[in-house]
Amino acid sequence: MFKSVTLYTNKLKSLKRFYMNLLEWDLVEADNDRFTVKVGSSQLSFVESERPYFYHFAINIPGNQFSMMKYWLKDRVTLNREEGRDEVYFQSFDADSMYFEDPAGNIVELIGRRKRDLFGDLTKESFIDISEVGVATPYVTEVGELLQDNGIPLRNGTEVNPDELNFLGKDDKFVVLVPLHRRWYFSKKQSEVAPLEFTVNEKTFKIDVEGKIETIEEN
Repeated sequence: MFKSVTLYTNKLKSLKRFYMNLLEWDLVEADNDRFTVKVGSSQLSFVESERPYFYHFAINIPGNQFSMMKYWLKDRVTLNREEGRDEVYFQSFDADSMYFEDPAGNIVELIGRRKRDLFGDLTKESFIDISEVGVATPYVTEVGELLQDNGIPLRNGTEVNPDELNFLGKDDKFVVLVPLHRRWYFSKKQSEVAPLEFTVNEKTFKIDVEGKIETIEEN
């Protein structure tokens, strides 16, 4: 679903070192004010900004490699905890998750899908693709309606709840749409507006600094 995701940061160099050197993701391209890394079949870009921003996004990994990935990851980052736990099982998604923060404070989730296996050692292919992108906005209803009108369905029903967390997408890839000031799970941070872009089904969706959305057709 997510062909590419673009986020903004005032810690560009630190993030580049983190994702290339610590997580060992392949660099696709780089310039003075941006870089892009490969996350399985998706691409993740960071663009330099004057203001600090943080985001929540998730990466799909094979369910049978969850424990191996956790062991590998704990040598590189500190896992976030919630009520004393550093992982959680989501029955409705049949998936296990662990969370950590990068140098810019982005809340990164690795989701082990129990119905997706990859046998053998951990490799770069163990990062399957971008699974979730969090969108925090005061315009939850408007954003949710535009996404649905452009072929991204609400997981349960057709009317987004402007006061709660909403999943829009299908299979194991979702836009996580939330109102402002909602605490992100496995963190102490509350959701706030941050500009971002993501490309799905040859359409690019842009969220501006006010939390409003627009679409741009890909050529």
